[in-house]
Amino acid sequence: MTDAATAFVARYGELFEHSPWVVERAARRLPLADLHAGLMEVVRAATTDEQLALIRAHPELAGKAAIDGTLTSASAAEQASAGLDRLNPDEFARFHDLNRRYTEKFAFPFIICVRLTNKAGILAAMASRLENDRPTEFAAAIAQIGEIVRLRLEDMA
Repeated sequence: MTDAATAFVARYGELFEHSPWVVERAARRLPLADLHAGLMEVVRAATTDEQLALIRAHPELAGKAAIDGTLTSASAAEQASAGLDRLNPDEFARFHDLNRRYTEKFAFPFIICVRLTNKAGILAAMASRLENDRPTEFAAAIAQIGEIVRLRLEDMA
């Protein structure tokens, strides 16, 4: 790996939740005309299994990782920005139920860019997106990951 690629991975390696492979592959394509587009092209070029692993690397919203403190710092801050760290018992039960139903149906966690909405919007999206088929939700998850990464990149600028 070149010095530029090594520096690139060091700077951006944690953008994708527990999935440094995206940034490592993008580093092989340097220079990138558009950083976000280049990163997302790596995701789109990945195999379906790799994309599924990327989706599954994301934590449930207001789920076990939020409770036991194993969220990445970026995810914890993002969930807190939407108030997911301050749920009342009824809200927590609703999130838990929707997370369970979503994961049972699609076999991956619900993903939404929480920084672009709030608790009510997230709950509404979860309920609405449960009506979708798996290919639609798979594409939605990848698109939402793209939004999460876009905002993380803006924060780093």
